Amino acid sequence: MQTLEIYGTQTCGYCARAKALLQRRGIPFVYYDMTAEPELRLEFDTRTNGAQTVPQIFSGIKRIGGFNELEALDRSGELQQVIGGE
Repeated sequence: MQTLEIYGTQTCGYCARAKALLQRRGIPFVYYDMTAEPELRLEFDTRTNGAQTVPQIFSGIKRIGGFNELEALDRSGELQQVIGGE
């Protein structure tokens, strides 16, 4: 099963929702808090091609998008395929 990566900030409600969804599903993830580690901003900008919103969620090198895209994958059942759970 692929471990997802989430870039977010401490005050981001959608970041909290993304983490909660993954925890409920038992999907492993690493959370990069750009508030606590501002040096992550350069890495974030490079990986997202300059995205301005958080969270930004990745499965390996593939960018899933934000919370809305994550939730859509979960609702459609495709999230398990993305992470290699099926």
